[in-house]
Amino acid sequence: MSRFPDERVEVDYVAPRHLAGGGDPTWITVPLHRACGWSPDHEPLTPNVVLTSPDQKALLRLEPDPDSQWWTLHHAPEPTAPAWYASFGARTPVEFIAAVTDALTDPDADTAAAPDPFEVLRQANWIPTGTQNGLVSRDGTAFVQRSHDASPWIATVMFKGYGTVWQAHFGERTPPRLISAFTASMTDPSPVARILDTRRLPTLNPNLVTRTQVGMRAGLVAFALEDRVRTLSARHTPPASPPSAPPGQPPGRSR
Repeated sequence: MSRFPDERVEVDYVAPRHLAGGGDPTWITVPLHRACGWSPDHEPLTPNVVLTSPDQKALLRLEPDPDSQWWTLHHAPEPTAPAWYASFGARTPVEFIAAVTDALTDPDADTAAAPDPFEVLRQANWIPTGTQNGLVSRDGTAFVQRSHDASPWIATVMFKGYGTVWQAHFGERTPPRLISAFTASMTDPSPVARILDTRRLPTLNPNLVTRTQVGMRAGLVAFALEDRVRTLSARHTPPASPPSAPPGQPPGRSR
């Protein structure tokens, strides 16, 4: 991001979001550190980023590797839950991964109320695939599959002439609410903002991707991340206590 907040930058708003490319990793890493208290581990002379949750039970690693998934999220076993993992390819939009980490770090999450990940897709009019337990987006480029109840969940984006754009894997023990958060982000129709060289998009085919370019001040672009940090920080801030009543005056009454 430019050091000059009044400098103009060109922002592309891209839809559908699953074809918008990976985006800025700080959308995930900065809020985890500043709003949720995750600790960064330094790996000298490498491009790797490692963040560990305050309770030391979860670890997020960003490890650029052209031959494997770039993002991995591991969670240690707990007395009432087994260990689990999730991984995401380089071109997985950061908004999708952030939906998972936001759900994981939500202190008020209702773990019993999570919808079926497939039901989220059905409500967005995704349609069954030819394989068992699979749904595909209306444009035919995004797929979510689970072959049976004890298998991992796999989300795949691909299209003819390109092949696989990205994949996300969720282990069989991954909490369903996190997978539902991911599928809900996949079905969000709103475009995502990208500051990019168009060569970083998997396709410019106007039949698949809609791009709207907007010129805006760099300071406004940076504000989006700061606003996200503030919003997530507020989840961990206890509500202010009401002022105590003056001596001799019953609480809740005023003069």
